Amino acid sequence: MTIAVQAGSVGREGILISSYAASPAHSSWDPELEGELLPALCSLPGVVGLEVPWLGRVHPHDDAWFLRNVPAGARLALTPLPYVMRRCAADPQYGIASRNAAGRASALEDMQRLAADVRMLTEQSGAEVALVALHTAPSAAADGAALQDSLHEIAGYDWSGAQLVIEHCDTIMPDRPFEKGFLPLADEIEAISATNTPIGMWLNWGRSIIELRDADAVTAQISAVADSGYLTGLTFSGAAASDGPYGAAWLDAHLPVLSADPESGSLLDDAHVGTAISAAGAVPWLGMKVSRRPSDRSAADVTRTVASNLGVLERMRAAGSRA
Repeated sequence: MTIAVQAGSVGREGILISSYAASPAHSSWDPELEGELLPALCSLPGVVGLEVPWLGRVHPHDDAWFLRNVPAGARLALTPLPYVMRRCAADPQYGIASRNAAGRASALEDMQRLAADVRMLTEQSGAEVALVALHTAPSAAADGAALQDSLHEIAGYDWSGAQLVIEHCDTIMPDRPFEKGFLPLADEIEAISATNTPIGMWLNWGRSIIELRDADAVTAQISAVADSGYLTGLTFSGAAASDGPYGAAWLDAHLPVLSADPESGSLLDDAHVGTAISAAGAVPWLGMKVSRRPSDRSAADVTRTVASNLGVLERMRAAGSRA
């Protein structure tokens, strides 16, 4: 089942900010800082909500705190990717695309728990879970047919109205190390098509550049998924070809747009923000996933960092609309 993309401007549903990439509170729990940061991010122009991680629970430190403090009216995208990577490190057969029966069953059990937490967030907070991301682990023993079986089952769970999307991550490349090493994009799209499930595709610019190592090739990939009719969202996040202040080369470290932090070495420059927006067409959702600067300490610091990256996105959207 092709996900119909209605006519309209790019990102018509709004922009989602990845709170866990920006917030220091996820590595060092600081409820006062996070309590200030979450509403500040939601108040930025064009932002309608947050991408938040699911690590086997709705918050890595305090579920009850999050239910009380998630901004009312925020639209949420839940990503279990940090949890999936943790599980894969412990069990290389784990994942919804695993050809290993036990590894796939374990991942499906976790998806049922995730669905239950979506229902809890819907019922016990003032936020709306708009999207839930799926990831086609494992990096070894992954199989398109296994993914199809999983999608049939996952689509039947009660997601409280949330849209399911497969977030594409880099796949295994024969000539270089990989970061995630999940299924190829073509296999993910084929699984959605073959199962006729109402599941979309989500691309992350940074994860695509890690896979392709060519910024123009990322633009072509975005265009191809948009042309397929499955593109539901596009996240702007960078990566670097050399070691730098955010970490090692080709690490999925959520680098900023280059003009927002020239020392980052990010391959995501203004021009490729613009071409990505153009290639995405009338994609419903946009995301911004950038790490805080190494010098950021306060919620105000982090908010300024995110705002500077959003400014590039808005300038390039405006330039595209005038073209």
